[in-house]
Amino acid sequence: MKVSASSVARALLLGVALSQTPVAGAWTQGTCPPGVPTGVYCGERNIAHATAGTYALDPDHSAVLVRVSHIGYSYSVFRFDRAGGTLVWNPDAVARSTLSAQVVTESITSNVKGFASKLAGDQFLDAPRFPEVTFVSTAFRQADATSGKVDGQLTLMGKTVPVTFDVALVGAGKGFGGSPRLGVHARAWIKPQDFGLPAMFADPIEIVVDAEFARTP
Repeated sequence: MKVSASSVARALLLGVALSQTPVAGAWTQGTCPPGVPTGVYCGERNIAHATAGTYALDPDHSAVLVRVSHIGYSYSVFRFDRAGGTLVWNPDAVARSTLSAQVVTESITSNVKGFASKLAGDQFLDAPRFPEVTFVSTAFRQADATSGKVDGQLTLMGKTVPVTFDVALVGAGKGFGGSPRLGVHARAWIKPQDFGLPAMFADPIEIVVDAEFARTP
């Protein structure tokens, strides 16, 4: 079969174009989807872009959810709307990194009208006596380039219990406004009996955290 020089050239150009086409969910630094303002850098699933330093939780781009068994029929999902935290990130020695986080107990929300105030009341979380839920890390255990575990002490309703979060990197990069950013997805399970929650909470409760951190100056 005879192949013309022009056919070869077209094939080479096509190969170059395909190799440079961004893959969904895997943008390179500085390559964002259409509509993103100039000067905003999209995150990439590459921990190397998370430079060392102290990072503050961005409450506008983070969420703390709990999934609670609804007496065996389904899972009710509650969200805490107000959270804060500080991550001291050491990429050269991940085990030396630290994290402290706080959630405002009374900020819990529910789809059921009026139920959030009951959850925050003395029948359940008793927010007036215990206004915050806190987590303080005791160890960072890196599994691979994008995942690991964070052990720590979770304090809820005045009781402190060891809890381990499974953590996966979502993205890291130059961020925007001059602040590098780091985002993770984390999950953990707790036994409600450990914290003195009512007997109606018989099954383990799942905590799901999507957190975005911005490096402080």
